[in-house]
Amino acid sequence: MSDASIRERLCLIGASIFARGLTFGSTGNISVRHPDGGWLMTPTNASLGELDPASLSRLDESGQLIAGDKPTKESFLHRAMYEQRGEMNAVIHLHSTHSVAVSCLNGLDQHDCLPPLTAYYVMRVGRLPLVPYYPPGDLELADAVAALAGKHHAVLLANHGPVVAGSSIENAMYAVEELEETARIYLMLRHEDTRPLTPEQVEAIRRRFGVA
Repeated sequence: MSDASIRERLCLIGASIFARGLTFGSTGNISVRHPDGGWLMTPTNASLGELDPASLSRLDESGQLIAGDKPTKESFLHRAMYEQRGEMNAVIHLHSTHSVAVSCLNGLDQHDCLPPLTAYYVMRVGRLPLVPYYPPGDLELADAVAALAGKHHAVLLANHGPVVAGSSIENAMYAVEELEETARIYLMLRHEDTRPLTPEQVEAIRRRFGVA
């Protein structure tokens, strides 16, 4: 895929995410690996609904800006994912409402924040560990994400929101959408007598669809 095509696709995905209320204002950021090395990323203080392909930040493999506007201050979250998961080609970080709400709850299982309510959650997200709270821009957050990213392509930042990597920008988007929908269902059913999938059912899905 050409540089121009990647830029256009990233902006279309951003607009779709914004239009469906999965992010708001200038929150959220997206990055995509570039075929010539490094990655393209949404700039700082930019709305995902109004991205300009020509203004996207171009970063090298070390995360240094080499062209375009200044990148999001949360670029280190993306770098941590890419460094630990060489097979991933896109990362999406959102402040999506229901996922953030879950991230603020007491008593979460820090190794797996959401129960396996549906097969599609298991297939697209799997286990969702909770990253401890750090102030915005704190570089220690990168180390905390990196410590989990080797085994998880999706993590939930406490009192903040999800970070999800995918083999493509489309797969990253599908996963973060599934996470948000599952968070919404979880909050709806939180005080009900729910029936999540059993460990045996989860394992059967993982074997059938090759989920790590």
